[in-house]
Amino acid sequence: MSDNSFEKVQFVRIDPDLEGQRIDNFLRTFLKGVPKSLIYRILRKGEVRVNKKRVKPEYKLQPDDELRIPPVRVSSPDAPPSTRLDKVAQLEQHILFEDNVLIVVNKPSGMAVHGGSGLSFGVIEALRALRPEAKFLELVHRLDRDTSGCLLIAKKRSALKSLHEQLRAKTVDKRYQALVAGHWPDNRFKVKAPLNKNVLKSGERMVSVHPDGKPSETRYRILNTYAHATLVEASPITGRTHQIRVHCLHAGHPIACDPKYGDAAFDEIMHQAGLNRLFLHAYRLHFDHPVSGERMTVEAPLDKDLQKVLKALS
Repeated sequence: MSDNSFEKVQFVRIDPDLEGQRIDNFLRTFLKGVPKSLIYRILRKGEVRVNKKRVKPEYKLQPDDELRIPPVRVSSPDAPPSTRLDKVAQLEQHILFEDNVLIVVNKPSGMAVHGGSGLSFGVIEALRALRPEAKFLELVHRLDRDTSGCLLIAKKRSALKSLHEQLRAKTVDKRYQALVAGHWPDNRFKVKAPLNKNVLKSGERMVSVHPDGKPSETRYRILNTYAHATLVEASPITGRTHQIRVHCLHAGHPIACDPKYGDAAFDEIMHQAGLNRLFLHAYRLHFDHPVSGERMTVEAPLDKDLQKVLKALS
């Protein structure tokens, strides 16, 4: 769909696979580059019609609904990233699993999951550029920009709903490897500490342990011990922003080279060992396939840079 088509009335018939999606979320995907405020304005004014009737932003789409979308003028719509961009092209080599309903990608460290905050594109925009024929591509969950590893993307709305239900039921098992400061105690198997999220004036998100925060739990297992550090496996039971990073800090063992929650003296030792990024990697995912129901395990090995650091520490 060209950007010029936004300037004409559009009629869209809803595919059964989009059943249950809120109309505001549908329009934000459909009208790529159109400001969120403008989308809510045309909904509030009743300019968007479903089966010739006005609807509220929380209206959930039904199969065969007919949408009338009014002309929308955008001064400078964001063009999708070119598939020739190095980072976009390289993402093809990072795909760990793909079928007709989902993709699992080994997200590189330093790449955001989606554009925003001054970034022109992230993993989801890159995949849409690589898979222009895919009508539906949405993130199932998120990873911090500096965290690498397994990231799930749904290619069908039904798959997204199934995987979100599994996340709510806590049947998706996510395992991370983190290199933390000092020696993690042999008898510490979990951290339960409520987390509170604050957004600073700069727009930066900071998370802290706070009694009024949301209940949060991470389970831990020691994988290897070094002179100044411990490699641990972290398994988040809840899915809060920056959860593993803040829980490690709360336990007194911040993650190596964490720009928000790290320890400067420890990070200096890690720099000397060759580490130049957050040592947090989502290395394994267990989940039920949304169609076959088969229990799946997808693994992303540590990249060569992280393996070199562990070798240097040994």
